[in-house]
Amino acid sequence: MNIDGFFNENDKAIYEKEFRDWLPKRIFDSHVHVFDETNFPVGRGLSEKHPGRKFSGTFTVEQCLEIVETVLPDQAFSMNCFGSPNVDADLEAASKYTGKISNNKNIFGMALVSPKDDIKDIKRRINDYDLIGYKPYRNFVDWMDAEEVTIFDMLTAEQMEYADDKGLAITLHIPKALRLADPSNQEQMVELCKRYPNAKIIFAHIGRAYYMSNVVGFLDGISKCENAYIDTSMVNHPGVLEYAFNHFSRERIVFGSDAPIAFLRGKSVEINNQYAYLMGEDYAIGSTIYDSDKIVEFTTFFYEQLRGIKEATSKAGLSSRELEGFFYNNMNDLLTGIKI
Repeated sequence: MNIDGFFNENDKAIYEKEFRDWLPKRIFDSHVHVFDETNFPVGRGLSEKHPGRKFSGTFTVEQCLEIVETVLPDQAFSMNCFGSPNVDADLEAASKYTGKISNNKNIFGMALVSPKDDIKDIKRRINDYDLIGYKPYRNFVDWMDAEEVTIFDMLTAEQMEYADDKGLAITLHIPKALRLADPSNQEQMVELCKRYPNAKIIFAHIGRAYYMSNVVGFLDGISKCENAYIDTSMVNHPGVLEYAFNHFSRERIVFGSDAPIAFLRGKSVEINNQYAYLMGEDYAIGSTIYDSDKIVEFTTFFYEQLRGIKEATSKAGLSSRELEGFFYNNMNDLLTGIKI
């Protein structure tokens, strides 16, 4: 991609005015998708509207770090990464690529895992590629209707037992239309944490809670589980973020972006107890409302997330130590503590 066309003068002004004096000097992004051309079979891969198309159909570690140098010019950057959970993805190739770019110092990697994967293959991927955990996804449970998929369908008992035995981390994008508010999710999230207490369960996107009615009252169960974490990827709602900081252990909340989606131009907004992505670019990422007439000047989702976090952490009264923990120490301590 042409990096000169990615970051404009408005973005630079936002960073200078809003973030330069506020952000800590170290940022650990817990939620980054990386993939090269080997991650998909020949002739198959990303759809035309997939966000990865903005980056020529790949999002390599080099592409990611090049962008990060522009959006976070004063920060040292670390990340936890995994492949694109596309139904056509080659999970072996994705894990191999993630392992190749990881050093378990400032870049850590997870294996994409399907419940169809034999436990012997899982163990080999983790050990051969020196990965620190799993990234399952609902898409991989392709033998049932998507809305019927439960958390316990996404990983087998053998896979979870291995994660528990090794103390691995799991980034879990929970299923169901009601997301965090779904009663079966509420029950199974707690049960998963209790049944496998040595596994570190990172519930992505604050349990996919992008609007207030989807989060209020629904963090209580997992907040009591010491091996439960939440990442804030793609959440830019200040109220949702503030609620999380006030109702969940601040030592177990970690920053995440969901790059490369986070590097598109847009903003998530709450509409009548729902949410939608207002998009300045014509890509499909769910409930998208595209500004085809270019009426609005957008910055990136990444910066909108930082704006939401800044407002939320101020209102919640986070100390500078807690802010540094959220942006770096919490995730770094979690992953550096995993010994393969």
